[in-house]
Amino acid sequence: MDQLGEGWQRAMALRLLRGKDDRLTAYALVAGGVARWTEDRPGGPGWTGPWLIEAPGLVSLTVAQSAEGYAHLVGLRRRPGGAGEPARVDVVHATQFQTGRPLTAWHSLGTPHPKDARKAERTGSPAMAVDSSGALRVFVRNAGGGVSARRQDPKGTWERWTDWKGTHVLGGLSAAATADGRLELLAPAGKGAALRWYQPKPGAAPKRGEDVPADARPDSAAVVETSPGTLTHYWRDAGSGELMAWRPDAPAPAPLGGSTGTGPVAAVRAVVDGHDCTVLVHQDGGRLAVAAHPSEDEAAGVWWTPSGEQGAHTPALALDGQGRVVLAALGLDGRLLVARQKTDEAGLALRAWSRVGSG
Repeated sequence: MDQLGEGWQRAMALRLLRGKDDRLTAYALVAGGVARWTEDRPGGPGWTGPWLIEAPGLVSLTVAQSAEGYAHLVGLRRRPGGAGEPARVDVVHATQFQTGRPLTAWHSLGTPHPKDARKAERTGSPAMAVDSSGALRVFVRNAGGGVSARRQDPKGTWERWTDWKGTHVLGGLSAAATADGRLELLAPAGKGAALRWYQPKPGAAPKRGEDVPADARPDSAAVVETSPGTLTHYWRDAGSGELMAWRPDAPAPAPLGGSTGTGPVAAVRAVVDGHDCTVLVHQDGGRLAVAAHPSEDEAAGVWWTPSGEQGAHTPALALDGQGRVVLAALGLDGRLLVARQKTDEAGLALRAWSRVGSG
């Protein structure tokens, strides 16, 4: 049942998550809140939705999953101030404990600038990840151009905002954790660099690493664990639009070649023809382009294949309950589009795209 009403076509972000029961859920940022679609059973093909999770003023959305399978939704909310007053800006958080079930109420996390509304207006869109202890960390660019973080401990108590320092951060923060729970954060910054923080071992205090030589477009980055304990970061070069790959043991970022594009990059680790790969997707020339990148060789080039209808945008990737790659995107009408990996053909072949909730 369509619960979105007006503003349906203004979806701005999409996330795809597999729950503890192996069903996928898609979350899209739309006018008035978050649209949610849920698989009827693991592996599909049927879906229920969209359903509107109301959150007036929400302007960004990110989703992360805890070890218990809980979905954590965090976003930046902007509401009008009074006459001559700055906008009221805060970071908000809600939790979905079971697939298809309602969320908790949205809880305000404030900003790193609780006493200065004009500085709070300059707070960037959040990123987040869950560490080895089960603690959730939320990261934002602060008004000074550095990074601030807030931590929710495993018992659910939120600590105060802390300043992780840094300068010239542009936004588009990208955070993830390895399977053993070591956090890593990449923050595109000016002067041809991306700032990096990481945990040297599970449970250790995060520390600042060396800057990565990168001229990254804000909001284009993705990160995925490509081998045990190793995260590979992907982003779009600000000058050429080409996709770049880098991991901590590499001397420099490597261009993947073959396609330039716009907008966010989505990534998921998967097995393709028996090979450990990272599946990548982005928007290229009005359509989506898909590629499989060898997980152990960040310098290897990739071959991009066009997929989906003209105008499909905001891609997201996940593995379904049968281990197949699922690519989701939004159509020009705001509807959810889904394509699944074929298991009876060589290479990364996708089945025909289906349109969810079109009836």
